[in-house]
Amino acid sequence: MLEIFILSFIQGLTEFLPVSSSGHLILLPYIIGFQNHSLEIDGIVHLGTLCAVVCYFFFDIRRIITSFFSVYIGLGKPSLDGFDASFARIGLTIIVATLPVVVAGLLLKRIGIDVVRGPHVIAIMAIAGGIALYFADRLSSSIKGLQDMTFMRALLVGCIQIIALIPGSSRSGMCIMGARLLGFDKVSSTRYAFLLSIPAILGAFTLIFFDAYCNGIQTPLANLGAYFILSFFFGLGSIHFMLRFIQHHSLLIFMIYRIILGGGILLMT
Repeated sequence: MLEIFILSFIQGLTEFLPVSSSGHLILLPYIIGFQNHSLEIDGIVHLGTLCAVVCYFFFDIRRIITSFFSVYIGLGKPSLDGFDASFARIGLTIIVATLPVVVAGLLLKRIGIDVVRGPHVIAIMAIAGGIALYFADRLSSSIKGLQDMTFMRALLVGCIQIIALIPGSSRSGMCIMGARLLGFDKVSSTRYAFLLSIPAILGAFTLIFFDAYCNGIQTPLANLGAYFILSFFFGLGSIHFMLRFIQHHSLLIFMIYRIILGGGILLMT
């Protein structure tokens, strides 16, 4: 039961904080001594965090989808506030920003992703990514909101998101960094990173669970249910905390944590 709690806590919390969820999960066998968890467990905790972000941004997601159909397909009635075009464009930019990491991920899978999963790589990326994220936050002009997201800016954020394929980088961290470098304010950058997590987590869940199904699922359903519920609620808490925290604080604390984490890993391995 302790292993269920810790794995769910780490996935739910670190998926949305800029500290790398995959890096923490890969490090567990080295730090705590847990055996490598199965593919279905990895998949179910991803499903829990996916449901968390969808629930948290349900009304935004619904508005994006309805606006997309209204503006680009002509289905449904236009809203009274006149923001349909803006929401529809945000939906398209999410697709555009997702394409680079999909292409890069497929290429990396072909050459063997295990070449970048070692503890030393995680440590270096944790430190370097933390420093880069902090200075991107400090140097940003913070003049743009989500309504200013264009296809080219989304493509640039998506290209920076490719770095997150290396464990230790943090997908949310790289997306926030990319948006901040383009001049988006902290809250808009964080919200966009969370919206971008939906296709990313969905893709990861689909691939992982397909492999798990092909290999045979061995984990009891009760355990899988516990993983899902815990990662869901930890994910909700993490999203809420991050959006509140980012309004009044810099990203310095995350840089410090990542430097300590990376330094500790280098000393232990």
